[in-house]
Amino acid sequence: MSVDRTVTQESAAALQHRPGRWIANWNPEDQAQWESTGRGIARRNLRWSIACEFLGFVVWQLWSIVVVYLPAAGFNFTTPEIFWLISMPSLVGATLRIPYTFMVPRFGGRNWTVISALLLLIPSVGLALCVSTPDTPFGVMLGVAALAGFGGGNFASSMANITFFYPAREKGWALGLNAAGGNLGAAVAQLVVPLVIAAGAAATLNLPLAGWIWIPLILVAAFGAWKYMDNLSSAKSDLAGSLAALREPHLWVMAFLYIGTFGSFIGFSGVFPKLILDSFPEFSTFALGPAALSLAFLGPLVGSLARPYGGRLADRWGGARITVAAFAVMALAALAVVWTLPASNFWLFLGLFLVLFAAAGAGNGSTYRMIPMIFALRGKEDGQVSTGRKAAAALGLISAIGAYGGFVVPQMLNASKSATGTYDAAFYGFVTAYALMLLVTWFFYLRRSPSSVGRV
Repeated sequence: MSVDRTVTQESAAALQHRPGRWIANWNPEDQAQWESTGRGIARRNLRWSIACEFLGFVVWQLWSIVVVYLPAAGFNFTTPEIFWLISMPSLVGATLRIPYTFMVPRFGGRNWTVISALLLLIPSVGLALCVSTPDTPFGVMLGVAALAGFGGGNFASSMANITFFYPAREKGWALGLNAAGGNLGAAVAQLVVPLVIAAGAAATLNLPLAGWIWIPLILVAAFGAWKYMDNLSSAKSDLAGSLAALREPHLWVMAFLYIGTFGSFIGFSGVFPKLILDSFPEFSTFALGPAALSLAFLGPLVGSLARPYGGRLADRWGGARITVAAFAVMALAALAVVWTLPASNFWLFLGLFLVLFAAAGAGNGSTYRMIPMIFALRGKEDGQVSTGRKAAAALGLISAIGAYGGFVVPQMLNASKSATGTYDAAFYGFVTAYALMLLVTWFFYLRRSPSSVGRV
């Protein structure tokens, strides 16, 4: 007992706390350090990381619900312009995920979390000012919508930061909580905004509140990150690992699959309120006293909650099997949406989309689970770069590429609507894409062949 206490004290004393909340000698794999002080520090950082990333997703998805109310607020934008306002945050957010991955080693996890949280004030204030007058030009609106991409970039830096805090045996659970907490921001934005902008507005819309209501929460989250989070001096940038991962063919295969899972989740989260309005305008909102409720939030909510279960099922049955099942369900659900739309049954439409969201969320968890296993099975080193380093770098790069699906999905729907007057062509395109992704998953990761990686 006394020997264990001595080891624990020596390990805890090895941590050096420096000005600016920098911690040196951090080693979560040191069991004594982890049990004495490490776990408490890591959990504290995880809590505030989730809070800031949650608000990042909220801001990232604000335009998806605000655009539904622009006509009632006096704006006269065309359908293609509306779809650009929906998809532009995803385009910018996906692009920002790449540089954001390297910001934690450059500035420190705590410092960059504060900065990235405060950056959310810009698109929030910008949205509130833009929607306050119908005379705002479309170009200005599009520019402000692009700034909402700051929220999408937060995911990459937040995940990279938490990776450094946890030992390998607990990393998956911590990253899963961090990701799920962020994804829920999309659902909360679509739940809260309709309630707030209509409540007490006396038959008018107080649309600027869609931006203003998040300002206090962003300030609280930024203050909490500044007060309670830490920087790790051991967090180092791995440019070599990223370059080695880019040369790995399976990075691009998995990025393609992740566009189908996460890209569908974030893409349909963005367009779901618009699809409900176009297909079932009488069900776009429900009166709730003086406020209004949109059921669009149920889609991203179900997708977010399904993500950790997809990872758990992948642990038991294999990531490739769950991913194949996810794409099969997504293809069938998308096909059923097209075939049942003529029935004009909103509840059937909603149910099919919730199935689609659940499958996409489960696929998010299973594909993310596959990535480190694939790199481990490859079992090769690229010069001085280990498979573990390549896998870690690949997770960040794949998450960035997959987020471009949030741009592709709305633009496919926009093209279909503009060309044919319906969304049918886009949904048939989604069905084809999901079928192709199913076959790719089977070809590389399920079939028994000397050229395949093996079952993962």
